Amino acid sequence: MNISGGRRRLGASTLRMRRSLGLCMLAGAALLPHAVLAGTTAARANSSPGREAAVAQMMARAAQSPTELRVFLRAMPKGGDLHNHLSGAIWAEDYLLWAAQAGFCATADGLSVEPPPPGGCASERRIERRDGQESPSYARLVDSFSTRGWQAGVGRNERSGHAQFFQTFARFAPIAAISTAPMLASVRRHAALDRVSYLELDHNTNAFSQAIMAAGDGPMGEGDIADTFEADRALIEPLLARASAELTGDEAAAAKAMQCATPQAEAGCRVRVHYLFQALRALPPRMVFRSLVAAFMMADQDPRFVGINIVMPEDHPLALRDYPLHMAMIRFLAARYPRVHRTLHAGELGATQVPPLHRTDHIAQAIAAGAQRIGHGVDIAGEEHAAATMAHMAREGIAVEINLTSNDVILGVKGEAHPLGLYRRHGVPFVISTDDAGVLRGDMTGEYVRAVREQGLTYRDLKQASRNSLTYSFMPPDEKAAALAALDREWDVFERDRVAGAP
Repeated sequence: MNISGGRRRLGASTLRMRRSLGLCMLAGAALLPHAVLAGTTAARANSSPGREAAVAQMMARAAQSPTELRVFLRAMPKGGDLHNHLSGAIWAEDYLLWAAQAGFCATADGLSVEPPPPGGCASERRIERRDGQESPSYARLVDSFSTRGWQAGVGRNERSGHAQFFQTFARFAPIAAISTAPMLASVRRHAALDRVSYLELDHNTNAFSQAIMAAGDGPMGEGDIADTFEADRALIEPLLARASAELTGDEAAAAKAMQCATPQAEAGCRVRVHYLFQALRALPPRMVFRSLVAAFMMADQDPRFVGINIVMPEDHPLALRDYPLHMAMIRFLAARYPRVHRTLHAGELGATQVPPLHRTDHIAQAIAAGAQRIGHGVDIAGEEHAAATMAHMAREGIAVEINLTSNDVILGVKGEAHPLGLYRRHGVPFVISTDDAGVLRGDMTGEYVRAVREQGLTYRDLKQASRNSLTYSFMPPDEKAAALAALDREWDVFERDRVAGAP
């Protein structure tokens, strides 16, 4: 990669973006209803001040112990999870169960799974637990599909949390690609157990995969965007109906597995779900653009997709080199599909992860491209105009999606080094989310525990965060209003039950 040339391109693009920053952010914020923005200054859960104060004191006492705090927070209503990648939300044990049911074998290196040969799996490559216990080969697969071993200290001298985390996705991809229906059922079951009432899942249907990869690895610049769009739009258009039908079938199968619409319906049936189509940034530019075209077109025509995202490691050489180009692509498509909401991964960088010149404006560029939410935003303090960017975010209601466990494992950023406190001091709205709960072996309750013990959030702060997670969602207005009203009722019940059960 020509770093000096890449920096020259970055500088020119950044200057253009800074000139249009205010206009772009105002355009992005215009898609947020005024009632939504007005409702973010204080938690509105229906509760008497005295009862709320009593429960707040209970939480303050519980916060002295992480286990006691988890017990207290488990039943707390948590609203939505707005930063949740479907494939990363699945626990390794579920993937391995489905792989075994499909007859898959462990690969020769024991790190992944693959379809069986004609004669079936060799005995040493069968995916199974023996006598209810993890065999060494099974345990190796669980650790390969997650950060379980790494978080326990296994292999930390050989690989970073960043490497372990991102390598998992290719390893479980063979079974994830054919398991969308059970994956949807799984995340809704886990959400219900965790008192999460809404999921905004990063998920792509398989219908576009071949078309995106077929875009090729040829060069592309900003001057090519308009012409490339016309060709890509014509190619993607015939795939939209197939993609919608694919999702309809997967959702129906998941609902059947949970017995939804029957007297035996599981609690997960009540969890609301929408989707974000995720474009892929660590690919050659023509593939990235085609994935963005598919994302915007899908979100524009299928109401289940409420927005788009851009994912993959932000520090990947291609992602760094082409970051301004990607933002130009998003800005172009946002102008043609103004109804499509946009949340963008930006600032998912550690202080020592990339050279300083690559850390000066990723979040600012994303906002200039029209981001209505920022995913991660960890490196805001490394940006050249951080205070101005946060002032814009606060003024225009651009929320930051906070993923505490993810940022710790992948970037090594936690505690006082995490920017949540900085965002809060600058008035930036925030939501708490899980990112990839299966890979990270966590849940939303664990994120709330971290928010209290590591970030000093109070009971009222958590109530505000839970409400923000619906307020700043991309749900349609009527559905959002119903979800917020339901959340208020859940808070009322939670507080009444806590006070009634107090010794």
